[in-house]
Amino acid sequence: MLTPEDYLNGQVILIDKPLKWSSFQAVNKLKYALINKLKLPKKFKIGHAGTLDPLATGLLIVCTGKFTKSISEIQGQAKEYTGTFHVGATTPSYDLETEIDQTFATEHITEELIHETVKQFIGEIDQKPPVFSAIKKDGKRLYEHARAGEEVEIASRKTTIHEFEITRIALPEIDFRVVCSKGTYIRSLAYDFGLALHSGGHLTALRRTKIGAYDVQNAMDVTLFEDSIVPNAPSN
Repeated sequence: MLTPEDYLNGQVILIDKPLKWSSFQAVNKLKYALINKLKLPKKFKIGHAGTLDPLATGLLIVCTGKFTKSISEIQGQAKEYTGTFHVGATTPSYDLETEIDQTFATEHITEELIHETVKQFIGEIDQKPPVFSAIKKDGKRLYEHARAGEEVEIASRKTTIHEFEITRIALPEIDFRVVCSKGTYIRSLAYDFGLALHSGGHLTALRRTKIGAYDVQNAMDVTLFEDSIVPNAPSN
């Protein structure tokens, strides 16, 4: 059983983030559970090592106390994701946050073409972040420009795909497993993969399964974590 001092000194907490929760919401839930149950000071250090979109589930690493100094190091480690691409259609956000804006032919897409196309994405690649992302340009986040209907030029950046495996093909759905470097946008990979298939694509499901040696199999649901905290016994 962890004490208030344990959390103040530093802990790494593995959370399995639920669908539709922001990473900020998940950290806040933990923060106030610890404050209310263990009477930790309101300004104690807590933060996460790598954002997950609300439409993604899976591993969210939360650090407290002195371990918050390890956040940058953890963020820099390779990440593993599983999920589903939907081919034959695109959305402005490259996922289900926005409605389909274009549809494309899929009759020419074969299993052989899919597996051949994967090879184009192994190693270092150029990738443009989605316009619906939190990257800042001209003092505003890209999604703010997008929602205001403003067109912005987005520069591509280098990222590395260490492993890219197709785990199920049931067109228009393609399931995958990817191991990639920091800064990789799986939504952009979905869009670019659809383009490389001479069609379109967007992301319909995403789950982060690993960050470095940390595995979602060892993670806990936010609510279960909250329930597991044993409140401080009242002092005599």
